[in-house]
This record gives sequence, C-alpha cells and structure tokens, in this order.
Amino acid sequence: MQKKLLFVYNAHAGKGQIKNKISDIVDIFVKKDYEVTIYPTQYYLDGYRKIKEVGEKYDLIVCSGGDGTLNETVSGIMNLKSKIPIGYIPAGTTNDFSTSLGIPKQPLKAAEVAVGDHIFSSDIGTLNGKYFVYVAAFGLFTDVSYQTNQDLKNVLGHSAYLLEGVKRLYNITSYAIKVRCEGVELSGDYLYGMVTNSISVGGFKNLTGKDVKLDDGLYEVTLIKRPQNPLQVNELIGSVLSGDLKNSSNIDNFKTSRLTITSEEEIPWTVDGEYGGDYKNVEIVNYQSAVQIHIP
Repeated sequence: MQKKLLFVYNAHAGKGQIKNKISDIVDIFVKKDYEVTIYPTQYYLDGYRKIKEVGEKYDLIVCSGGDGTLNETVSGIMNLKSKIPIGYIPAGTTNDFSTSLGIPKQPLKAAEVAVGDHIFSSDIGTLNGKYFVYVAAFGLFTDVSYQTNQDLKNVLGHSAYLLEGVKRLYNITSYAIKVRCEGVELSGDYLYGMVTNSISVGGFKNLTGKDVKLDDGLYEVTLIKRPQNPLQVNELIGSVLSGDLKNSSNIDNFKTSRLTITSEEEIPWTVDGEYGGDYKNVEIVNYQSAVQIHIP
C-alpha cells in the first residue's frame, strides 16, 4: 500500500520563497513513493489544528516554515495517539532547531532529508502544559521575534532582531523570581531567562555551551541577573558578544529535566519565538525522546 504524507507549509514564513519550490518538493516526495496531501496554513495555529484533526491518517508529516510552524506541527503530533514521524523544511528567519539538527537550509536538500532514512528522537518540553520544541524564555528581547515586523525580518534577517532589541536597552525590565529544581534553588532579580534544548538560539550557536545533547532528557537553563554596576554591565556584554554565557558572575547556568519558576508579578514568556502567555507560576517539564524527526 502506498504511504501517505501530509505536507503543511506556511507560505509567508521567511521571505516566502517556499511557494516557488512547492512543485519540486512534492516531486521529491512522490519519487519516494508517497501519496501527498498539500496544506498551506491559513492563520496562526492552523497547522496545529489540521494535524490534530487528520494526522492519524498519515505515515509522515512534513512541515515547512519557521520555528513557529515547527512548534505547531510538534504540538499537533503530541496530541495524537500515534507519534507520527516529522520531516522539516526550514523556511523562517532564524530556524534555530534545524541548525541544531544539521538540516540543510536549501529547501530541496531539506526535502530529501525529510523523506530520508535517518530518524532522530528529540526531547520535547512543556511550559504549563504548552508544548515547545527548543526554547522557553522570558525577559530582555524575548518579545522581539513576535513584535518585529515580518517585512523587516524578510529584508534584514538577524539584523531586524538586533535593531528591535537595541530599542529595549533603555527600558530594561527585570523580574524578582524564585527557581527550584532538583539540586538547585535560586532567587534574585533577573533580566532574562531561557530554558533550551538547542545548539543555536536566536541564530547564535553555542550560547549555552558545547555539550548540548537534544535527546538526554535535560534542559540547559540560563538566567541573567540585573547588573549592579558598570563593571558588571561590561562583563555581561562581553559574555554575550563572545557567545560564552558560562563565565560571568551575573549568569546562572545548570541542567535539569524539570523546574518551577515563581514570581509576585505575571511574566510574559515566549515558546519557540512565539508569545506563550503571562504567568506568575511556571512549571517546565522535559519529555525525553518524545518526537521522531528526520535528519541527515
């Protein structure tokens, strides 16, 4: 019996160039003996809705878009009884998770990988029950992705994020939080926090170290304290610019499979670059090797 493939894509992701490649991509799928159903998403969370409704009918689900589209696909699959394998054709602005997996940025090469023979079982997380693929974050710059104009992203790429982020330096908000997990208990005033399962974050590699494994059941947690004097500000800037967030007195780092973060005020979070909600109490859980994804 011929295998069935659902191809879900966001035509507006990145510079929208995926639209010009659809025919060639589908041809690659068909040559691998798949009967292909094509579905262009129509609105936010449409991909999630579609996969949740019909995903069980398919042997493979391939998505194309940015990190948000991948999040919708994974979230849909995590709500199915069967964990259908995923193929991913990155077409967004940063495509952090595809970088971590070594998936090519060229659409046709990525399509070949999506129907290839190599499958990786990746950890997946939840933030208060909301699935995320590779990052949950709060604080400085975390709303840059979803508040930066899409046209600006398309034209300037990473520069668009930096331009938007620079505006925030003059109005920095910090949060008094308490962090608890096995073996760790912290409290303080933090500008930024991220819980990651990725080699690349925001287009920058190795921010959380070089010993990151995507299937070990552990997150890399990075928390940046508010600097108290100009010397600490310079130290923090140096750590960020060098891409080394492990050697600063203002930065806490640790690994964990589960943690809670509490605060007196609601804190806005992002998951995979999209708005994730405002919370006073957050529980983040790692589900080890929960999703199968095709890799080179």
